[in-house]
Amino acid sequence: MNLFLFFLLVVQMHSVTPVIHTLQYFHTASSQVPNFPEYVIVGYVDGVEISYYDSNIRKAESKQDWMNKITAEEPKYWQRQTEISVGHEFNDKHNLEVLKKRFNQTGGVHIVQWMSGCEWNDETDEVRGWRQEGYDGEDFLSLDMKTWTWTAAKPQAFPSKLKRDQNIFRLDHLKYYYTEECPSYLKKYVKNGKKVLMRTGRSTPCTFTF
Repeated sequence: MNLFLFFLLVVQMHSVTPVIHTLQYFHTASSQVPNFPEYVIVGYVDGVEISYYDSNIRKAESKQDWMNKITAEEPKYWQRQTEISVGHEFNDKHNLEVLKKRFNQTGGVHIVQWMSGCEWNDETDEVRGWRQEGYDGEDFLSLDMKTWTWTAAKPQAFPSKLKRDQNIFRLDHLKYYYTEECPSYLKKYVKNGKKVLMRTGRSTPCTFTF
């Protein structure tokens, strides 16, 4: 399936099991796309948009009033989210240029996209994470969270797979993020936005260089 269409499908999907909650972020770095920021990050909880960042405003912003409740516990939450987003922007723009060279491309419209997130079953407390990356609308890399190794979807992705598989420190960080940090924040967001999330009825199942 076309990766971009998959991203859109996941965001709009309604789950038949409302006890499953999800937190997911969509990152898009692009070149020569008219009337569109060069870099965008959009965050969702249970399919509801919660945060937004782009290369024009260069600031992570809340899209829900209840998301600002997190600042009671973490006063610098949005400042930290902005710093993280700026780092992703720099890295992903670099990756876009690397892939253009790897695919022997010069001008034209090109896009790096990746989806990162986790889900939490509030009855069993089971958690699961995922990360998928694409280039120009096609699958490129994905992280197998059973073996904690990367899977290359095409030959041009193998250099990236080998580089990332050898970065044990970074893989340990990702394991912590997807099994601990991401579910922890998801639980906080669901608690803070419970009334809104229940009313909408919506529930849907880290930085690298190439």
